Amino acid sequence: MQAPRLRDLEAFLAVAQEASFTRAAARLGISQSALSQVIRGLEENLGLPLFARTTRSVSVTAAGERLLLLIGPAVGQIQAGLEQVTELREKPCGTVRITADEYAVQSVLQPVLSRFLPQYPDINVELTVDYGMTDIVSGRYDAGVRRGALVAKDMIAVTISPPHPMAVVGSPTYLEQRKQLKHPRDLTEHTCINLRLPTHGEHFAWLFAKTGQEQRVRVTGQFVSNSISAARDAALHGLGLAYLPFAYVSDALDSGQLSEVLPDWRKTFEPYCLYYPSRRHPSAAFTLLVEALRHAP
Repeated sequence: MQAPRLRDLEAFLAVAQEASFTRAAARLGISQSALSQVIRGLEENLGLPLFARTTRSVSVTAAGERLLLLIGPAVGQIQAGLEQVTELREKPCGTVRITADEYAVQSVLQPVLSRFLPQYPDINVELTVDYGMTDIVSGRYDAGVRRGALVAKDMIAVTISPPHPMAVVGSPTYLEQRKQLKHPRDLTEHTCINLRLPTHGEHFAWLFAKTGQEQRVRVTGQFVSNSISAARDAALHGLGLAYLPFAYVSDALDSGQLSEVLPDWRKTFEPYCLYYPSRRHPSAAFTLLVEALRHAP
């Protein structure tokens, strides 16, 4: 005996509950002849008659009565479960899991989420801060956020930010005691605050660009962190120069707590992208969030 298919059991339940092939066929949206064929095939598979038929009525046999009692609740639970799963695609609810680096979370995601989440109380967002190139499939993430150049070619990528220029900054207290910088190579004579990349275990190289020239400088200093917020705080406390997104330190520059050096050599990195596998079937919650990020001011 072959295991009956779910749709065959659903057909059996419809006939048993309606006590009519005509009404059951209408309920299932199929023809009466097609329904009769399904029931006949189920009976042949089980080797037992499930219905007693006359020209005027249909009733379950003893075998049919027992099958109805045994599978009725189970099939109902399966149908309800499938409907709930389908709602995750059609109704804006559920949890969206995203991996992003620290600056993307603070500058791109959090401003959008502060407006988005109050509009959709049934949607939850879980953010994981990570500088590495996390495998979002094996990590069971819905999406990742990284600079566009870092996104794998087999992913769907949606641009969600403008380009972001970098700045070298230090506190006035630090700078007044040090030699003025005219070129990125002068950084080798300064105390610098390094960011260590968890993917390679190396310090992040400081990149500069001016009139078509590019410079890559490896700097040294007493303080190293894997967090841009810690690097900014260290610069504010006079521990050295830090290489940070310009927008991230603009308030401190405006207030005079930090000063920029080498402004003519600012390197601008490409925009952030939200990326996810092309084979993914997005839920309604995920689709809404992508649109909110895509059209963020």
